[in-house]
Amino acid sequence: MLKVGLTGGIGSGKSAVAEAFARRGISVVDADRLSHALSAPGQPGLQALVEALGTGILDAQGHLDRPALRRRIFAEPTLRRQVETLLHPLVLGALEAELAATRAAYAVAVIPLLAESPASQALVDRILVVDSPEELQVSRLMSRDGDTSEEARAILAAQASRDARLAIADDILLNASDLAALDAAVERLHGFYRELAAQGDLGRSGLRLP
Repeated sequence: MLKVGLTGGIGSGKSAVAEAFARRGISVVDADRLSHALSAPGQPGLQALVEALGTGILDAQGHLDRPALRRRIFAEPTLRRQVETLLHPLVLGALEAELAATRAAYAVAVIPLLAESPASQALVDRILVVDSPEELQVSRLMSRDGDTSEEARAILAAQASRDARLAIADDILLNASDLAALDAAVERLHGFYRELAAQGDLGRSGLRLP
């Protein structure tokens, strides 16, 4: 089975791309979804976080207070690496298990931190990067999350750079237009990946869309 790693910066539109693949019947495994599941009450991820960071990361109901943790991460850069060190092995194991259980010509694994994680890259055969101009990412974050321009830019600065993501890409989808254009690009990629899977030609030259 061909395993496609899907990544992109925050506000790039990778979630919309993942949804477009899912509408075509493709199995989509999402690292963020697995991370949320593993950090739910009673799960090993949350236990590890509480042991390392204390109960101050919990809300009144004992759930992970994600907004509070996010604010702490951006205030304390070393904290982000600590959280990643605790959660990433668990998420990678869950990703690998879900991919192994998939029976299809190809599957898509949505991994936001793919550029930062060589171990994640080793799980997939090809990497699709959803790329957007930084100003458009900032605009989407301000509209979607209510962030100020400064907050949005700080979030982008904390992630891998656009150049770093493009450097690992086999295929690139430029998301700078509307949803119709995005869906058309995914349709072309869908055909391309089905062809690669049928031929077993995982090293074939990549696509840049549109």
